[in-house]
Amino acid sequence: MLWPDLTQRDRLVEIRNNLIARIAEAEREGWLGEVEGLKVSLTGTRDKITQIDRRSPNSAVDLGMPTTTSPRSHHRPE
Repeated sequence: MLWPDLTQRDRLVEIRNNLIARIAEAEREGWLGEVEGLKVSLTGTRDKITQIDRRSPNSAVDLGMPTTTSPRSHHRPE
């Protein structure tokens, strides 16, 4: 999965705000096809912002606890 660049968050917020304004304009003008396309772009932009917010540079990543397996017993049935 490709992660958006953390430094691009401000630019993505600007794009999101522009898309919201363009959707409002398209709805006022009755450009229904344009509205649908812009909403798809808006959803993608919001998803990228969410990814960036979840992946802040100071957040810890839980890798889980490592487990070990014991060597097989050399016990032979009697």
